[in-house]
Amino acid sequence: MSNNYFCEGVEKAPQRSLFNALGFTKEEMERPLIGIVSSYNEIVPGHMNIDKITEAVKLGVAMAGGTPVMFPAIAVCDGIAMGHQGMKYSLVTRDLIADSTECMALAHHFDALVMIPNCDKNVPGLLMAAARVNVPTIFVSGGPMLAGRVKGSKTSLSSMFEAVGSFNAGKMTLEDVQEFEDKACPSCGSCSGMYTANSMNCLTEVLGMGLRGNGTIPAAYSARLKLAKQAGMQIMELLKKNIRPRDIMTEDAFKNAIAADMALGCSTNSMLHLPAIAHECGIDLDLELVNEISEKTPNICHLAPAGHAYMEDLNEAGGVYAVLGELAKKDLINTSCMTCTGKTVAENIAGVANKDTNIIRPIDDPYMPNGGIAVLRGNLAPDTCVVKRSAVAPEMLSHEGPARVFDSEDEAIEAIRGGKIVPGDVVVIRYEGPKGGPGMREMLNPTSAIQGMGLGSTVALITDGRFSGATRGAAIGHVSPEAALGGNIALVEEGDIISIDINAHKIELKVSDEVLAERRKNWTPREPKIKTGYLARYASLVTSANRGAVLEIK
Repeated sequence: MSNNYFCEGVEKAPQRSLFNALGFTKEEMERPLIGIVSSYNEIVPGHMNIDKITEAVKLGVAMAGGTPVMFPAIAVCDGIAMGHQGMKYSLVTRDLIADSTECMALAHHFDALVMIPNCDKNVPGLLMAAARVNVPTIFVSGGPMLAGRVKGSKTSLSSMFEAVGSFNAGKMTLEDVQEFEDKACPSCGSCSGMYTANSMNCLTEVLGMGLRGNGTIPAAYSARLKLAKQAGMQIMELLKKNIRPRDIMTEDAFKNAIAADMALGCSTNSMLHLPAIAHECGIDLDLELVNEISEKTPNICHLAPAGHAYMEDLNEAGGVYAVLGELAKKDLINTSCMTCTGKTVAENIAGVANKDTNIIRPIDDPYMPNGGIAVLRGNLAPDTCVVKRSAVAPEMLSHEGPARVFDSEDEAIEAIRGGKIVPGDVVVIRYEGPKGGPGMREMLNPTSAIQGMGLGSTVALITDGRFSGATRGAAIGHVSPEAALGGNIALVEEGDIISIDINAHKIELKVSDEVLAERRKNWTPREPKIKTGYLARYASLVTSANRGAVLEIK
């Protein structure tokens, strides 16, 4: 293992003088320089403990002979940003995080990196950066929140949002809502269900970029600090062996991630993030592959919002490795893939047991014979759309009804809360896509309002925007092409019949091609909602959701 780039030669003396200004000793300068990318901040519950994780990682690096140097990464709390202008700034931070980390890592010539993320865009943004920089890298997340407890039952943030809908429908008292408010989020960590942050932390483990427990050990547990120290030590092994992110994040590793996604019932946002991460690895991850893998991969976990189990339960049952063990029994994953342990998947999961078959169903007794996510296609979404099938009521897997059309999330929420949506309706929310939003807002408020008002088994929602991992119900997002690009979702009119068949992967607007062609003649592109600042630049560069909403230089 070589010394760091700056340690020898008179030509590096100016840089060494600046390290002296930092208080570095000669011994520190002679060791490999390990960048510690800390997402600590005081506004995101999932990140409030990362200062302690960071110190543990630094200790592990130092114990193994490296010199740890911390620099920051930003993060947005989607729950706090939800339902107002702030949500436009959530997805777009994924690229800011990737860009800024790339800049910091390459400008300072780090020998290796330890990434410490925890929330929705923070995890994929740092995975994208890891692929770009491609020096030895390992991940250790801040960990999931413990489940809340209300009236003797476990609960989480999704129940909190749905409580608001129940209150508006007269089904819950103000005192009940306040109890949820006080108890739904009881600790630090990423929200306690299989929402986007936890989905991506688990998939980081599947991709091979995080050690066992990365996705599931609760943030409040001391075991999380032990994991951080182990990650700090392990990065030195990866550096010694020169194992890099693109050696680990191969096409087969992404196929494993999709299979685990189907088994776990992950957030639909994974269908934005996995293609974007793969893109940085030089891999084209076609969403059609999702249905191919989903059709042969059973859904064996029903964590919130799909069920009443939480991340702490998955951890006790054996975590991600136990899920991979079940998938391996049917050869549903490639176990020869290299991981950050320096070992293959097969070596990692050898001897791992499924400790609770109520939380992780045996592969021969799944919740569903196919995967948790389905990709749909039809004239309403020629380039695909996605739905979390495992969180859809059985009676809504096939649905047909009249379109109720809204040109923004805000208009739709007003109609839902005002009692204007009735059983059988198909709520259409458009001009909320990556370009049209801009920023592709999550729509937890309208979906939670539908659930809270008792319409979850009778009303569908379709959008070119996206959903929180906490969303449940027949919520179909990522409609591509989006309305801002003239996709057919822009041509839907009030009362048009929309047919949805999730298991057949079909979504159809029952309007003839001739009528749609006539409507298109009268359609004109909308003026951008935001014309200045970062969002305007983002909107000018972003691609469609089916391509991961990645940025492309024109």
